[in-house]
Amino acid sequence: MIKNLPKEKRDHLLLIGIVTLALTVGLYFGLVRTQKRSLERIARQTGEQQEKVGGAVRLVSTHEDTQQALDDNLQKLRSIEQSMASGDMYSWIITVINRFRSDRKVDIPQFSREITTDVGVFPKFPYKAALFHIRGTAHFHELGKFIAEFENAFPYIRVQNIDMEPASSSAATTTPTPDPEKLAFKMEIVALINPNVAP
Repeated sequence: MIKNLPKEKRDHLLLIGIVTLALTVGLYFGLVRTQKRSLERIARQTGEQQEKVGGAVRLVSTHEDTQQALDDNLQKLRSIEQSMASGDMYSWIITVINRFRSDRKVDIPQFSREITTDVGVFPKFPYKAALFHIRGTAHFHELGKFIAEFENAFPYIRVQNIDMEPASSSAATTTPTPDPEKLAFKMEIVALINPNVAP
């Protein structure tokens, strides 16, 4: 049928076919492919948003557990703060140490008045600290055991700057000791102050 057409009409028909093919290819690459990429991008973003929504749903579902854990931890903090330094600091430190050492072989007759300082651990840390200097005598093993158990029993108290010398040659002891193995010691105790109790 195409063979029966004149050459000019055949060329014209062939040109229309080529232009139609070119337009079809152009439309595919210009519109369809762009739309396909756009759909893929939208599908990817939808997946990401669904993941975020899923995470938010999981977070919301753990709200009650998180709130309960927060309440429990606040209760523990209040309980610990009740035993922190407060009121008359000098009387407090003497009471705490004497009660703690009652069944230990450590003699602590000298306590200094407190020096209130900032705690340089974190910025805007809500606690102040009271620094005490104490002196006493004990055997090395007993003193080490006392310090370790004391710091473990009171997580808000730190022992620092320990200085030891033989008790027999120390001017710090109030009474001479005949025991050559006894040590005279002095150390600093840093205790956090309860911020909820007015001094």
